[in-house]
Amino acid sequence: MERLAKPVTRPLTGEEYLESLRDGRRVLFQGEWVKDVTTHPAFRNAARSIARLYDALHAAETRDTLLTTDRLGISTHKFFTPAYSPADLLGARDAIALWQRMSFGWMGRTPEYKAAFMATLGADPDYYAPFADTARNWYRECASKVLFMNHVIVDPPVDRNRPPSEARDVYVHVVRETDGGIVVSGAKQVATASALTHATFVGVNSGSAARLQEGRDDDLALVFFVRMDNPRQILISRASYELKAESPFDSPLASRFDENDAFLVLDEAFIPWEDVLVYRDVPKAKRFYADSGFFNRFNFQTTIRMAIKTEFMLGLLQKSLECNGTADFRGNQVMVGEIVAMRHLFWSIVTAMAHDPEPSLGGSVVPRLEYAAAARIYTNFAWDRIRQIYERLLGGAPIINVSNYRDLLNPEVQPILERYLRGTGMPAKERSKLYKLVWDAMYSEFAGRHGLYELNYAGNHEQKYLDALSWAERRGLMDQFEALVDECLAQYDLDGWKDLAWSWSPDGSA
Repeated sequence: MERLAKPVTRPLTGEEYLESLRDGRRVLFQGEWVKDVTTHPAFRNAARSIARLYDALHAAETRDTLLTTDRLGISTHKFFTPAYSPADLLGARDAIALWQRMSFGWMGRTPEYKAAFMATLGADPDYYAPFADTARNWYRECASKVLFMNHVIVDPPVDRNRPPSEARDVYVHVVRETDGGIVVSGAKQVATASALTHATFVGVNSGSAARLQEGRDDDLALVFFVRMDNPRQILISRASYELKAESPFDSPLASRFDENDAFLVLDEAFIPWEDVLVYRDVPKAKRFYADSGFFNRFNFQTTIRMAIKTEFMLGLLQKSLECNGTADFRGNQVMVGEIVAMRHLFWSIVTAMAHDPEPSLGGSVVPRLEYAAAARIYTNFAWDRIRQIYERLLGGAPIINVSNYRDLLNPEVQPILERYLRGTGMPAKERSKLYKLVWDAMYSEFAGRHGLYELNYAGNHEQKYLDALSWAERRGLMDQFEALVDECLAQYDLDGWKDLAWSWSPDGSA
């Protein structure tokens, strides 16, 4: 995993993080194997954006907000250890927010995302018996170094009309078992930012797990880790928006915050027993996703991130309207106010998640499932509405810009640009810079990928609602809702009110 001169038993520094990525991982990009993701122009700036997070763990002005000491005496990021009280969750909230503000909410799979699961391993390792030691050891390693984990829990969109057992040529499954571990083959998606991580978590999400059946799909009922230097793990990366970004002026977000997604293939990859959490156990493969508290916790992280990203988009929209001279138009203020309300809603859910948690494994607490389910739905669908508002209020203004930064350096056309491309009280260069940022956030290829990410990272559009309903049924909430209606129905009949507190007569008189 890491090729450092000395074993590290504390949070990595930025430089140590970058060094740890030079481990021979197999990343395919544009027909070639990437020799070093920390220097390759498709990945290097994103890697340095992550390295800045690690440096913040050691900086005097930020480390107290970010770090805590867990019950084992490990100094770690506050979201990398289980929470045991609302105060712990509030501390984690502030640590997540500090990291997220460093990328303005534009990097969704930063290290604390998968810490939503990895921390739960420390709360009750025995839940994963007979692989309790796997949970225990991975928690220690992850917490002590603040490891960056990626995850793949979605089956490829192939043969989904057939039972999983009939798609073994594609889906991750056990090929054979050995004394030292298991050999697995198959593919998973979407391995976001995986080229820059320390290990892959392979599991099943709620939608995939629902299709598994005991006695038929046991060889697919797996949860395990794959270290990035595994020679039989292949990452097939999509196009790099960072690579296409010619300058920060033209692509201020894509040039440094592109979390390159990958299609992950395991080609008879050997997984030692010490990296296995669930093996041939359909019931546990179905339950762990909810039982672990991962769902509750990852929505805590994503809601904080989305609140910060919404704040960024609010500031960007307001500055753009001021540039156009339309910030005081009543209709524009109405829609800006709508996004303000979204921002308040997200932070309110975060507050409820922290102050009103529910018990979880090993005496820990996690954000309440009902709040997590609601956050999952409303944060995922918010982005479409934000983009819609941008399109209505800014119209064609984002299109009107120079081709790239070199146009602004041409002395012959500078007077023309200054006259016709200026903003309201804003010189042409600053107006161009502002709207280049709008374009990168809303309309570039990088922005298009973010639209897909925000809508789908937490599951398909139907599963989000189905899960909310299913969990409400399992917890008896739907019975409570119906009981409330039954109480109302029981208070009257054809003869009138049954409670003397109200009066009624057939002719309508009191």
